[in-house]
Amino acid sequence: MTSSARRAAVLGHPVAHSLSPVLHRAAYAALGLDDWRYDAVDVTEEQLPGFLAGLDATWAGLSLTMPLKQTVIPLLDHVEPLAQVVGAVNTVLPQGAGAGRMLTGANTDVYGLVAALGEAGVTGGLRSAAVVGAGATAASTLAALAQLGCATPRVYLRSQARAGGLLRAAHRMGVEPRLCRLDDAAGEVGRVDVVVSTLPAHAADPLAAALPGDVGGVLLDVCYDPRPTALSAAWTVRGGRAVGGERMLLHQAVEQVRLMTGRVAPVDAMDAALVDALAPAARRPA
Repeated sequence: MTSSARRAAVLGHPVAHSLSPVLHRAAYAALGLDDWRYDAVDVTEEQLPGFLAGLDATWAGLSLTMPLKQTVIPLLDHVEPLAQVVGAVNTVLPQGAGAGRMLTGANTDVYGLVAALGEAGVTGGLRSAAVVGAGATAASTLAALAQLGCATPRVYLRSQARAGGLLRAAHRMGVEPRLCRLDDAAGEVGRVDVVVSTLPAHAADPLAAALPGDVGGVLLDVCYDPRPTALSAAWTVRGGRAVGGERMLLHQAVEQVRLMTGRVAPVDAMDAALVDALAPAARRPA
């Protein structure tokens, strides 16, 4: 690498499916950062401490996906207030090297959620909302919904006994979620202004099949593979408006690029690269 070259990567397990390299590489190309590189690296929770210990001064930042967003927190020197409150870090910013190196954790998922919902016209004054799922992304979703005006959302989950981490995050935020059974979601989510599903691929398919004849409001399904998801397809067929999870992915990456490079991210170039990556193979140019 040249003296100005920098490195960044997305870490997770598994991580081969990640579109983060598409987004960040497009940004580097548009910004003229020709000697920057961005990779996807498969790192388990057990491997994460060693990986972080091996970072040198060439590293500009890390994007984190599951299952590392919470595991990383005790390994950091500083956690920004939003990430601390949410209890989830998806961005690590190394500074310095050697004994003086510092690792700072940030959360850009909240920014991505707010921006993605904004594309559907949800910009504030939100009266009612629902979250499906209770993991790290659900905690970020509570923060995003609170920013948009709803601090009392319903949260649909399989087991309330596993909601401790989410409830602790909600308490730190001053949010008061109402915990509900996932089995009840189909008959209720169609009556709120915004629904955010944080379930992994296909986990929301039973909910999609059980939706009633008509729904209202906006759905953001953070899952984007398959595209559209069964839940998004069922939602739009029943009269609702759906936002794909790739929009959240785009906007959280936009904020990551800004934090890692110190430059305004080229949103249009990143968006175009994402659209091309998600297009069916038959439609892509040879």
